[in-house]
Amino acid sequence: MAQVFGEFTENFSERSEFLVLGFSPSSLPIQLRWKTNGLSADFLGDYVKNFFPGDTSAALNKQTEVRHAVSFVANELLENAMKYSDKSAGQPVNLEVHLFSDRLIFVSKNSVHQEAIANFQNYLQQITTDDVGEMYINQVEKSVDNGESESSGLGYLTMIMDYDAVLGWKFEQISNKPATMVTTMVQLPL
Repeated sequence: MAQVFGEFTENFSERSEFLVLGFSPSSLPIQLRWKTNGLSADFLGDYVKNFFPGDTSAALNKQTEVRHAVSFVANELLENAMKYSDKSAGQPVNLEVHLFSDRLIFVSKNSVHQEAIANFQNYLQQITTDDVGEMYINQVEKSVDNGESESSGLGYLTMIMDYDAVLGWKFEQISNKPATMVTTMVQLPL
């Protein structure tokens, strides 16, 4: 049975365009993955901005804004998916971007280590019920004082604070395997 946190939808009937990328989390060491994650995120930003044509300064500003938002969100999702993926599950990491008339929806999917699920779900419970602005300030201060920790959570908080993103997660058991998949959904208004 799936567990859902935050705003999660699977109704994609109205989309006009979408792009799906797949990655093998075990093909390169994580340190070498950072560069390819950034390149992939920038590719998605460049791809999506083309759906906002025009040559006026307002249109060009919108393209820049969309490209930056897409690149940031895609990079954060890819980094998290690669960093926390359970490589022993043998599951790919998928990243999707779906274009709608009023929003963009990002979907990342990866396996997750069983021992990390409880802490992750506790954090998700916080992020979906607590004051996100206060959480953001506290985490920024903590990062400045202690250096950025491996699991600071700042990426999700920045998406909410800077891009008005709506986030959701779904946890599902992989059939016939002792592994769990987590699907992260980020909805950005246009």
